[in-house]
Amino acid sequence: MDTGTRGRVQSTESAVLVPRRCTLDGFTAEVARTDGVYLRDLDPITTLRVQTENTLYGITVPRPPRAVVLVRGGRFFPKTTEASFGGSSFGGSCLKLAWLGVGLHMECHVAGGWIVTSRVRSIEVLDASSLPGPF
Repeated sequence: MDTGTRGRVQSTESAVLVPRRCTLDGFTAEVARTDGVYLRDLDPITTLRVQTENTLYGITVPRPPRAVVLVRGGRFFPKTTEASFGGSSFGGSCLKLAWLGVGLHMECHVAGGWIVTSRVRSIEVLDASSLPGPF
């Protein structure tokens, strides 16, 4: 099987075109050009304001680099809920672990299932002194 730089996968029977960002190399290159935040780089009890295409989320990271977060927002998280933050993806099988990226989908595991958000539009790291109170 031949995998070219354009994401073309060829077998002896047929050729299939795959978008470059759906390949591991393409995903890695695309994410490298994207703004984002690693959980490991945050101070304890950091709160993020994350706007997706559909929802505003408040995410508190109690103990970085652990991927356990408190999230509130949207229909899946109407109350502050503890979740395991998986990372960010383009909606496929490649996931950048414990990283939140603009233009990608957040993926959280809660109550036995995965929640995949719409694409992230913006991420704001809130200073604890600027917080008005609970989200």
